[in-house]
Amino acid sequence: MPGVGSDKQLPASETALSTPYTAPTSYTVPTAAAVVKPTIVTPSASSVKATVGFLEKEDTVVKKQTPPVSPLPSKKPGDAGGLKLKVSVANSPRSSPKTVQQQTNVKKAEGAVGGMDVRDGDNAGREMAGSNLRSAVEMMGLEGDEGTIQSSVNSMKPVATPKSKSKASRLDVMAEYSKRHGDKELLNLVVIGHVDAGKSTLMGHLLYQLGSVNKKTMHKYEQESKKLGKSSFAFAWVLDETEEERTRGVTMDVAQTRFETDKKIVTLLDAPGHKDFIPNMITGTSQADVAVLVINATRGEFETGFDAGGQTREHALLARSLGVGQVIVAVNKMDTIDWSQERYQLITKKLGQFLTRQAGFREADVTFVPCSGLSGENLSRPPAVPELVAWYTPATTLVEQIDKLRPPVRPIDKPFRLNVSDVFTRVGSGFNVAGRVGSGFVQPGDKVIIMPAAMTATVKNVFIDDAPEAVAFAGDQVNITLSGVDMVNVNIGSCLCDPSSPTKSATRIRAKIVIFNIAVPITKGFPVVFHYQSINEPAVIKRLLSQLNRSTGEVVKRKPRCLVKNSSAVVEIELERSLCLELYTDFKDLGRFMLRSGGHTIAAGLVEEIVQSKMRQNGLS
Repeated sequence: MPGVGSDKQLPASETALSTPYTAPTSYTVPTAAAVVKPTIVTPSASSVKATVGFLEKEDTVVKKQTPPVSPLPSKKPGDAGGLKLKVSVANSPRSSPKTVQQQTNVKKAEGAVGGMDVRDGDNAGREMAGSNLRSAVEMMGLEGDEGTIQSSVNSMKPVATPKSKSKASRLDVMAEYSKRHGDKELLNLVVIGHVDAGKSTLMGHLLYQLGSVNKKTMHKYEQESKKLGKSSFAFAWVLDETEEERTRGVTMDVAQTRFETDKKIVTLLDAPGHKDFIPNMITGTSQADVAVLVINATRGEFETGFDAGGQTREHALLARSLGVGQVIVAVNKMDTIDWSQERYQLITKKLGQFLTRQAGFREADVTFVPCSGLSGENLSRPPAVPELVAWYTPATTLVEQIDKLRPPVRPIDKPFRLNVSDVFTRVGSGFNVAGRVGSGFVQPGDKVIIMPAAMTATVKNVFIDDAPEAVAFAGDQVNITLSGVDMVNVNIGSCLCDPSSPTKSATRIRAKIVIFNIAVPITKGFPVVFHYQSINEPAVIKRLLSQLNRSTGEVVKRKPRCLVKNSSAVVEIELERSLCLELYTDFKDLGRFMLRSGGHTIAAGLVEEIVQSKMRQNGLS
């Protein structure tokens, strides 16, 4: 990814002027017995601000990016045989009127010695170099032996600006990507389903069986849950870590962890099932590749979640609309119905028809697994219960089904994008942002631009599962430490991107939407909540441009007066504030959004065009 400096970086001339010095009028060549220690006067922060004229916080950033050029070489053991360099520096950086002339002298000195190649056997070259070095001594007041003065002048040469990543560097990155996980493929998996379907217990027990949770920790959860009279929630506590979640017995936020199978490295996202936390569920699902839809097989419970008002339907529709193409249906709590084959077949038939005919999943991408999260039956080990073994053949465990899932093609070759889902401080390392790399890759040292603030920052560190990494790729859930930017300029919903190809910042978009089962028709001026990645913002449907055939996408009516349930249309949506968005044609994962109203999801959409951007709104383009 190209490395681009900050817009606020000082020009070379202003950088040099921030640390002026006064040349002495007389020179004394020191003897070995009369070596004078260097005297260094560092300009104070206030003097730099007075000279340059930047705000304090910006000045701090500039000094980090362009350190003041010092006429003193860095002293290391063995340099110049231990001889020291005498430099006369004025007490006040603004007291001498010769500052500009001194800078001219520095440039002359650089030209005098620049490019010289002095070898031991080349006397003529040494004489010429000696003459040039003497000129440097006369112009700049430098003293010391030849090697010391040569080192001093070299230190004043401008440092080359880092160039953007070459093709060879990209090939190295691709090689790193191919060997990152060895033979194992990376998969982002979200667990969804109606409240009380047993999602957290199911996945908590799976993590325990796979060894991601040790026996000591599990024993602790069992004892603590018994004290609260919630012994059956012990496995759920593996993922439900907050006190409120454990007290209420309900997942409220997206829990994230990682586990490995024989063929996959899985990032697990446990989404809440309660209807009050649908926005959090959308956030988790937007970061996933595949899903496990958990169903409560208990009589009456499946019907509650699947019929109108339940979250089973809504979660399935949301997952498919957000780009999840494969789903495993875990028919949970089979032990409560004595592993009834008849009940299992009823659920699979009813749900299978909905997922393929209404939600839009392909039949080959939907699989079913009978299991029990509480007893751990058929999770990672083949079933042993006779009632299940009698009819479930050939038996396939939940882990085996996960291993069969296909990872999506990662857009590694596209410009870097990371939508920020969290901003936090990390002890001893500045502030961090968390999120999923949507496309491209990022490495420590890369320059990024933060949109829509249009602030440039430097990637200091990249962490995956709290472990530092040399590079992160599309699909990775990461924490990134940023430097060179104030924390107030980065928010949830901000986008870190490639400076040479920043994301678009929109206040009005044209989009294609698919409308779900709504009670009230959508008309011009209809208020909605716009859900995109980790943010949700108020918005208004400003124009109804055309109604489409839901199957073919052809226009069936232009400028319709209203839009009814189960229809498709092209509309213009106006947002309350500028948001970072991508066109679906450019970034499929980043071009999707959801519309909700009155606590219900009413439509899914694809961004087709940026009608009004932040720049146009400000008259800048």
